[in-house]
Amino acid sequence: MCSPYDTDARYGIKRGSGWTGYKTHLTEACEPDAPHLITQVSTTDAVVADTEMTEPVHQTLAERELLPDVHVVDAGYTTAALFVTATERGMELLGPAPHDSSRQSRQDQGFSRADFTIDWDTESAVCPGGHRSFEWWEQKHHRNGTPVLKVFFSAEHCCPCPQQAQCTKPPSGRRGRGITFLPRERHEALEAVRQAQDTDEWKARYAIRAGVEGTISQAVRVTGLRRTRYRNLPTTRLGHVFAATALNIIRIDRWLTGTPLGGTRTSRLEALILAA
Repeated sequence: MCSPYDTDARYGIKRGSGWTGYKTHLTEACEPDAPHLITQVSTTDAVVADTEMTEPVHQTLAERELLPDVHVVDAGYTTAALFVTATERGMELLGPAPHDSSRQSRQDQGFSRADFTIDWDTESAVCPGGHRSFEWWEQKHHRNGTPVLKVFFSAEHCCPCPQQAQCTKPPSGRRGRGITFLPRERHEALEAVRQAQDTDEWKARYAIRAGVEGTISQAVRVTGLRRTRYRNLPTTRLGHVFAATALNIIRIDRWLTGTPLGGTRTSRLEALILAA
């Protein structure tokens, strides 16, 4: 609680910017031959993570028979589990996959998870040096309870390996390099997206997501979406629904009158740079 006037408001922070209040999540249609109407509005307090809203949004769209074949989202709305559940719903979740957070990937050197081959049938993994792991067991992630697989290689193989410095710290016991994987279905879904998102085809498909940034900009400029006129979560959500309804009326009018979509605004500074 951070306000004596609104006990539902919370303090949130994103990319270094903090605010007291709420978050709103907008979903819109983006077919080229139909008006781009907002089809779903969700409001939460400011501390709710975006990934927590992907499944509720899908559930609401499914109940209203508005679930799309492809749902284009930003990186904040994707996890390995969400890629799997979206497929189970018969839809594609199109968005960037979470990055590999291992030390080797962050330093862009050495061997990351992607360099290891998993043998699911024998419950083992093979390292880039050709050695097979000697331990494989399941556990719950200590932060969020997600099931994960832990794989360890023997120090007997890691110590004399000429690539050991690139791979892991010098082993101090019988265990050498350890790798953490997600269960097979989630791991394969995540790796498939990571490979696809580096292709030009995937980038061309994903470019359409920029349209929702224009929707957010329009909502801020036309309806003042950045500030709520109400107190508490239910009435703030009602205000967000009113804002989305107003934008839909504007968009339907422009569709019926043949008004083309507005272009991306160019700041004065950017215009000077382009002119130069």
